Amino acid sequence: MSDRGLFIVFEGGDRVGKSTQVRALASALELSKIDHVVTYEPGDSVVGTQIRKLLLSPASDLDDRCEALLYAADKAQHVARVIRPALAGGKIVVCDRYVDSMLAYQGAGRLIDTDELAQIADWATGGLRADLTVLLDVDPAQAVSKGLDLDRLELAGADFHARVREALLARAQGDPGRYLVLPGLTSVRGTAASIRELVGTMLGRELSVPELYEPGERRG
Repeated sequence: MSDRGLFIVFEGGDRVGKSTQVRALASALELSKIDHVVTYEPGDSVVGTQIRKLLLSPASDLDDRCEALLYAADKAQHVARVIRPALAGGKIVVCDRYVDSMLAYQGAGRLIDTDELAQIADWATGGLRADLTVLLDVDPAQAVSKGLDLDRLELAGADFHARVREALLARAQGDPGRYLVLPGLTSVRGTAASIRELVGTMLGRELSVPELYEPGERRG
């Protein structure tokens, strides 16, 4: 665990259901009256908002190394201004994307040396690692290609996203004690229950169950 709080990261390809599961865990923590912060990368800081626009706009003509360094800059600011202060205050930090995304997208995806990127990411974050990384795995052909209004990275092509998926799975396999790998785009309730159970075990208490809906299910 981190020094005081607990740092939980959600990873996966694009449009695999990360945001849905982030909200589900946050709802469980809220119902359980556990102090927490929900955040994301890139962009969840004042400086990061400007970096995100550059990174994701299809109009941005970025060199691959420039792209990687912008992601590192976003992480440095995010960790310093959002994540570490929350952890120091004993809060649970739930983050949508972190270092694994940079190593998979800019490393494997852009074919940049992953060892070099890992050193940059480690320096940018001060070596802060997630206590748990939830990896939602989906064949990119079933996720990215079905999206509308695709951003700059989502438009990178099938081979790019296949390399990203392989890199994320390889990282999870290399350190299984820190990862929970689950299929994405399946049962919202079932996936949320698996995540909630593990997080509850880490916290030493059972978490409350929020009201969740499957895609297309009527509410109310």
